[in-house]
Amino acid sequence: MKLVLFDDYKPGLLKGDGVVDISSAVQRVTGRNGQETMEGIITNFDSLREGLARLLAEGRVTPLSSVRLRAPLPRPSKIVCMIGNYKEGTDRPIQPIDVFLKSPDSVLDPGGTVIIPPVKATIFHHEAELGLVIGRKGKDIKPAQAFDYIIGYTAFVDVSARGTGRGNSFSGKSYDTFAPLGPCIATKDEIPDPHKLAVKLWVDGQIRHDYNTDDMEHQIPEIIEYASSIMTLNPGDLIACGTNHQGLGPLQDGETATMEVSGVGSFTFKVRDPSKRTWPVGVDEASARAVRERAGAPGAAR
Repeated sequence: MKLVLFDDYKPGLLKGDGVVDISSAVQRVTGRNGQETMEGIITNFDSLREGLARLLAEGRVTPLSSVRLRAPLPRPSKIVCMIGNYKEGTDRPIQPIDVFLKSPDSVLDPGGTVIIPPVKATIFHHEAELGLVIGRKGKDIKPAQAFDYIIGYTAFVDVSARGTGRGNSFSGKSYDTFAPLGPCIATKDEIPDPHKLAVKLWVDGQIRHDYNTDDMEHQIPEIIEYASSIMTLNPGDLIACGTNHQGLGPLQDGETATMEVSGVGSFTFKVRDPSKRTWPVGVDEASARAVRERAGAPGAAR
């Protein structure tokens, strides 16, 4: 199933090019806002599954063109992001695992607009990533049990301001609108192997990111183990698996980007920069090369 929120944060299921309203089936777990409602569905999914399946088969389908999709996790308690985590087409030794936190207030709905802030930065990059959605509370989770704690997957873009100063893994990535997310949470039964998914991002129709999750340095069980060794993971938390930086490129005023993860789906977002700054259009080859070579240049991508 593909769980969504739409319009005024009604819960639904994607079905083809439409959405089925599941409000009647999840009324007992509906919260005060979209995040609480989705967390209620996630936490109680096993008991809700049969009713949801029936609605998916028999319910009225409203065309997506007639609704407004929202981020399926409007304000998760945590957004945990992997640093790097792809081999970048090299045979170098595996890099140490590490994470950073991104502000939950940075989440952006599908179809929304990334606002580039008026800060001094060398560039504003897109990073297309597979997102893991936590399905149950856990701490110190063993790799063998990792998938028991995942409800499903989503598509995620880690927008990043480079060169804003020391220690900018949080501040440079946490501006409002810097976390486009969607279009749904594809439950894990929809994804036979999350380590064999195509991740793509286009800007104005030009392909940028185009890689497969089979290139991860640290796979999902290790990611869950490491993150949960630091912090308790809660239902509705999001973990971003990192990106292959060889497709990095700038986001700038007036552009439209499309993010896609195979098996999950795609969504678009726009970009607005009131300062009207510009960078060369296309893949940022210099940053890609710096990451590949681990040159350690200032503002090196994460």
